Amino acid sequence: MIQRRISKQIQIGNVKIGANAPISVQSMTNTDSRDINSTLKQIYNLYEIGCDLVRLAILNADAADAIKQIKKKSPIPLIADIHFDYRLAIKCIENGIDALRINPGNIGKEEHTKKVVALAKTNNIPIRIGINGGSLEKDLEQLNIPLAEKMVMSALKHIKILEDNNFDLIKISLKSSDVLTTIEAYRLIAKQVDYPLHLGVTEAGTLYNGIIKSAVGLGTLLAEGIGDTIRVSLTDSPVEEVKAGFQILKSLGLRKKGINFISCPTCGRTQINLINLAKEVEKRLENFDRPLTIAVMGCAVNGPGEAKHADYGIAGGINEGYIFKKGEIIKKLPEDKLIDEFINLILLENV
Repeated sequence: MIQRRISKQIQIGNVKIGANAPISVQSMTNTDSRDINSTLKQIYNLYEIGCDLVRLAILNADAADAIKQIKKKSPIPLIADIHFDYRLAIKCIENGIDALRINPGNIGKEEHTKKVVALAKTNNIPIRIGINGGSLEKDLEQLNIPLAEKMVMSALKHIKILEDNNFDLIKISLKSSDVLTTIEAYRLIAKQVDYPLHLGVTEAGTLYNGIIKSAVGLGTLLAEGIGDTIRVSLTDSPVEEVKAGFQILKSLGLRKKGINFISCPTCGRTQINLINLAKEVEKRLENFDRPLTIAVMGCAVNGPGEAKHADYGIAGGINEGYIFKKGEIIKKLPEDKLIDEFINLILLENV
């Protein structure tokens, strides 16, 4: 069992982050935040697949104004992503935002930072300090030390700004597009502060490459007990980010919601269309929220035996297949009837 790092707990809307709270999965809308209807539609799509938190880019005053209407109808907490203009942060707080993502050192004068922090404190609005390896302060970039150490130095500098203003509702991220740099940065910061950590490999890439890089980076840290909330950053739909995030957590036993899907690789023993079979079962159960283990196996050799821990499973035969429960075969069916019967059984017994 993974022993999680003990971190301070904060709350964003109704979602607790840190300490013993479940590791939350978040994403970011890619709509124009000024377009209220499109943004809400995407937020609801994310909510329906289990997304816990969603971040919105606030580029200007109109986007900050839109928060008021979006907040009224959003089913999940909202985080405003703001750079440089402290007035946007203030307006978002006034319009009901649940949290901010800013770097206190890049929103201008000290008096501007104090205004944002004071209002955030009054309204219990947490602030995420988001450090990216590719956009560090110039004085840090010039240091002849590893990038991970520079990132931690930047984070500590921004943390101090908030702490000097008696503010501790802090969450931290230290993201790099390089997996090993990301891992090292989080390991270093985890030893120095007890604030909750938001994990991510930034600019991870397109769906295939991005999920692999994120799974390696986030999975390594999560297995070490580091991390309180995650985002899988993909050049793809935000929905895919959330799906990937939950799969990473489920593979480590850190979240139980939804199907734990297992299937064997193809081999010369397989005499059923295993690839299509597995894809179709996975697709038809992707929105099922019960914590079941479902197996699709290529043959009777690997089927009920190797997957006997599965709640339900299929084992392939010669143009036919077997349905089994907890390792016991209960039905034998032709290949063309296998999926419908299998899905109906699962739904019938788990309504």
